[in-house]
Amino acid sequence: MPEQPPYLRVADLLRRRIADREWTPGDRLPSRAQLAQECGGVGENVIRRAQELLISQGLLEGRAGSGTYVAEPRERLRVVRSQCREERGEPPFRADMSVLGKHGTWESSTEAKVPAPAPVAARLGIPEGDLCVRTAYEFLADGKPVQISTSWEPYSLTRGTLVVLPEGGPHAGKGVVGRMAAIGITVTHAVEQPEPGHATAEEATLLGVQRGALVTRIQRTYYSDDGRPVETADIVVPAGLCEIVYEVPVSP
Repeated sequence: MPEQPPYLRVADLLRRRIADREWTPGDRLPSRAQLAQECGGVGENVIRRAQELLISQGLLEGRAGSGTYVAEPRERLRVVRSQCREERGEPPFRADMSVLGKHGTWESSTEAKVPAPAPVAARLGIPEGDLCVRTAYEFLADGKPVQISTSWEPYSLTRGTLVVLPEGGPHAGKGVVGRMAAIGITVTHAVEQPEPGHATAEEATLLGVQRGALVTRIQRTYYSDDGRPVETADIVVPAGLCEIVYEVPVSP
């Protein structure tokens, strides 16, 4: 078998020392130079990579200008992806957080008439550059960020209606299914494609995690009863803060 990369070996050593309670939550780790000596004389760059890995896994946390610390245990929230969520009337995220005893809210920013980039246009089945309504969301549980997403809807679908702005007007905050129903469009299903990834600098800032932290990226597209895509979104969920569970309905 190929030899384990040095930074993975060091990460295992640090993980073991934390498990043995040599360091406990809130403790500051020794300097990289000292750890490099303690770990067999490896380079400080190896220590840095090992620490970054453990930070992305939620075991350590970096504090600017202060050092690296053992992270306090954080509860991972259970995020349910389910068709049934759309049928309960209440916004799905708020309903999920309510089950966990938390207050779910979100902040949003909408831009109308944004040209669709090629990947988004392909998912919506429209020509590249067609105008869309783009909305950026930051979802919060008890005021702390747990998920972000960017939603795209064809402007030609909702222009001139009361639902053209997802978070404005009488149907604000009702979600895609409820808003589309208000203009006579029946949404029947969604397709989701989850993939693992690492947080960009911007995503890390919004989510309050370390740059490069493990995340799950979900491409979601809603379809109407005639097969037309009516909305697509890019959702980012930090792996260290949330566990994703899919609920699949079964016909009797």
